[in-house]
Amino acid sequence: MTPTHAFPAPRPHNLAEDGYAIALGCAFIAMGLMLLKQANLVTGGMAGIALLLSYLIHWSPATLFLLINIPFFLFAGRAMGAAFGLKTLFANIAIMGLGTMMPLALELARVSPLFAALFGGSIIGFGILAIARHGAGVGGLGVIALTLQKTRGWNAGRTQMIGDAIILLASLPLLSADRFALSILSAAAINAVLIVNHRPGRYIGH
Repeated sequence: MTPTHAFPAPRPHNLAEDGYAIALGCAFIAMGLMLLKQANLVTGGMAGIALLLSYLIHWSPATLFLLINIPFFLFAGRAMGAAFGLKTLFANIAIMGLGTMMPLALELARVSPLFAALFGGSIIGFGILAIARHGAGVGGLGVIALTLQKTRGWNAGRTQMIGDAIILLASLPLLSADRFALSILSAAAINAVLIVNHRPGRYIGH
């Protein structure tokens, strides 16, 4: 049996570390949204809802991401604490800002839909993971999934996958068969990151 003293005690992140990690996570999410939008794909979670709506009303997915998350900020604060709610609000504003500025710094002429699904989905997953590891969420289904993991021990990735299935089915009338299949792949890429990396006992920092 491994002695307990072999494991270091958890060291809480300080404010600067939280801010840095959340900013990087937001940049990953904004970039992932940009790739998926360029490839005309949808994905799971609130990112999927934002992308789906962007095809209908032609607004920026990053802006829609913030707007549709507004009702969840109060829930996040009540369910997970005021600090979590404020960090979640900051993260969503940052995603909107970065998503607005990123096309000014980077112009995508062409992107492979398969690459967008795998890489875009994966970096969104790592963005959500970075934000979650530093005491925040990205709103919507992610907040609900994190709340259920904290209160009931449910795996956040698997909980999110159920919501993703509903969102993807709603996108079916707007997507071709191949784009729908790749959208499923992008959602799976997001959730694979969370299932593997975000589980109780896997990470001792907070």
